[in-house]
Amino acid sequence: MNDRLSLALAADAVTLPEGRILLLRPPADLDVGDLPGQITAVHGFKPDHDRLAARDIDVAPRLEGRFDAAVVFIARAKAQTLDMIAQAITAVPPGAPIIVDGQKVDGADSIVRLCRKAFDIGDVFAKAHGKTFSFPAGPIPDGWAAEPQQVDGFVTGVGVFSADGVDAGSALLASHLTGLSGRVCDLGAGWGHLSRVVLQNEGVTACALIEAEHDAMTCARLNVVDPRAAFHWADATTWTGGPFDVVVSNPPFHTARRADPSLGRAFITAAARLLTPGGRLLMVANRHLPYEETLNATFGAVAVLTDKDGFKVIEAKKPKRQRGRT
Repeated sequence: MNDRLSLALAADAVTLPEGRILLLRPPADLDVGDLPGQITAVHGFKPDHDRLAARDIDVAPRLEGRFDAAVVFIARAKAQTLDMIAQAITAVPPGAPIIVDGQKVDGADSIVRLCRKAFDIGDVFAKAHGKTFSFPAGPIPDGWAAEPQQVDGFVTGVGVFSADGVDAGSALLASHLTGLSGRVCDLGAGWGHLSRVVLQNEGVTACALIEAEHDAMTCARLNVVDPRAAFHWADATTWTGGPFDVVVSNPPFHTARRADPSLGRAFITAAARLLTPGGRLLMVANRHLPYEETLNATFGAVAVLTDKDGFKVIEAKKPKRQRGRT
């Protein structure tokens, strides 16, 4: 387990009983060896879900069942953390221990303040730029349990990218998704905005939505009801499918709170692998992101279609055959 949680348990700052222990969105490298009882993790991010499963940890994308205690790991989005706390409370008996652990940079101090107002949290264990505390499960405060959001005719939810509506980059890319035909892949589909635009083209015969966040994919299934759509909860950088005539993408460029252009580069490489020899990639990116080298290494023709308001829409054609590609 992470040093702070292990130290908090060793110091009896927080305690866990024997029995079924629920872990909500734990780090994929969490050491569970010293935790008592039977561990079940819930994690909707496919890469982390699969890393936990590879370690023979019981893991599921959604919460099911009853538990004797729960550990909630603070997420970047405050509303998502509060919803996970609400889920934990519903999954354990009244009075059962709920442990909350997270980094200050992810809002741990704010979560401590909110929980202190709602529960008897006792002492807070501070270590390694984060906080760990616990409280007995009680009534869920109003507004903590998240409900699906309706935004501009789309269903979204807490914790998904651009939950408050269509982001500017996707809107700009959507304006270039006309005249499409054949098989299309939406790489990193989120809650389905781009796929709905893609499927407005009558020439499109199929659209595969690839998305790593289970909650976002659940929203996408509600937002895209066209029978030509197929949904894949998967890591877009490693998913195998196709080939496709067009790949569209607004790739992520953050790992936690850090800018990480390698994510976008991995999406570009994946797109080249998924395309037919005559296929093309249509993507949007922040203007400052250094994708040109990867684009030129994986495609024979690259053009910027639009450079506007800090975003650029890029068209890449002639995907190059990569070693090991069939």
